[in-house]
Amino acid sequence: AADELEASAGDIELSDGVARIVGTDRTIDFSSIAKAAKTPDDLKGFGEFVQDECTYPNGTHICEVEIDPDTGATEIVRYTIVDDFGVTVNPILLAGQVHGGVVQGIGQALTEDTIYGEDGQLLTASFMDYAMPRADNFPFFHFETRNVPSTTNALGIKGAGEAGTIGSTPAALNAVTDALWRAYGVKHIDMPATPARIWATIREASGA
Repeated sequence: AADELEASAGDIELSDGVARIVGTDRTIDFSSIAKAAKTPDDLKGFGEFVQDECTYPNGTHICEVEIDPDTGATEIVRYTIVDDFGVTVNPILLAGQVHGGVVQGIGQALTEDTIYGEDGQLLTASFMDYAMPRADNFPFFHFETRNVPSTTNALGIKGAGEAGTIGSTPAALNAVTDALWRAYGVKHIDMPATPARIWATIREASGA
């Protein structure tokens, strides 16, 4: 700002989104400062940081489902997540990240599928056909953290970006498989475990 206004840095004040020379009406807005900012060639530097050890989050997902044997429809009646992400910077954003990941993972396990016709044409090319999960498909998630700071980095943090997705896909599919196994002896069902696929599996297992 001082360079652009041709003034001393000590004479610059910042207020109302602009830099101003004190006692004058000469200003420059922050976006112009950003555009003008250049690093002198003699200040260029290069460096490399190599992490000696990797950091991994820990967690568990528990999914409880109810299946309607007449339609194959699956209802998630309870879902619990407990994670260890180390030092947490923003707990509210973290919870939102996990919730979104859980929904995405369950969508992969139970509803979302890309289906092609015999001519190679994608048949699930719109949301009329591609079954994305909706908010009303889920109960309130019970989410807790039991955070233990990481010892492999200075901030004590662990990754959280994909934890919801990674945990929820097997949790949801295993819940469905467990229900089918207990009632019909079914030990495996392919993803996505859609109502149609579950219904067909039940019919086959029942000899209907």
